[in-house]
Amino acid sequence: MNILHIDSSINGTNSVSRELSRFAVEQLIKQHPGAHAEHLDLISNPPPYYTSDSLGLRLGLEDAALTSAQRTENQLTQTLLDQYLKADTVVIGAPFYNFTIPSQLKSWLDRVIQPRKTFQYGANGPEGLSGDKTVYVILSRGGIYSTSEQGQALEHQESYLRVVFGFIGVTNIHFIYAEGIGMGAEARAEALSTAEQQIIQLLQTVELA
Repeated sequence: MNILHIDSSINGTNSVSRELSRFAVEQLIKQHPGAHAEHLDLISNPPPYYTSDSLGLRLGLEDAALTSAQRTENQLTQTLLDQYLKADTVVIGAPFYNFTIPSQLKSWLDRVIQPRKTFQYGANGPEGLSGDKTVYVILSRGGIYSTSEQGQALEHQESYLRVVFGFIGVTNIHFIYAEGIGMGAEARAEALSTAEQQIIQLLQTVELA
């Protein structure tokens, strides 16, 4: 098993999503001793924001037709895309910033969502091409959003990631919640404990893609 472990929190060792994503990977390796995990830290090594120079791969342009800047961008996109495509299981730590995901995680997704690589347009519209993966997303949130209609309407973290991964074919996707971590030390500790139990239970029941 190849595991791609992605972190996107700016909070370093104080990060709940980093702690829980690491815990999830450790549990996966316990269950699958031969597994290999590759860690991608989007904060220490953030993908540059998408620009017009980044579109060469998306447009299908031949290398000879590209500028030096476009070739550099293509190479970065291809590296991140290959890393994603070779993974059987993806574990993502996704904190909640201003009602959505970190911009660094969005930049990574911009590199991964590529026509003819992770999706294509067929006779019936878009078709995902990377459905051969199991994805676990650790959602950390300062408040509580999952238990009310108002909270669910405000969050564009889980809802966005469901759409994006669904678009590229991933249906075996699972979300783990650590909510209320900004509501005091006791609430934070409880959220961590609850999320760890969610992870353990999920990994015991999920069939890998």
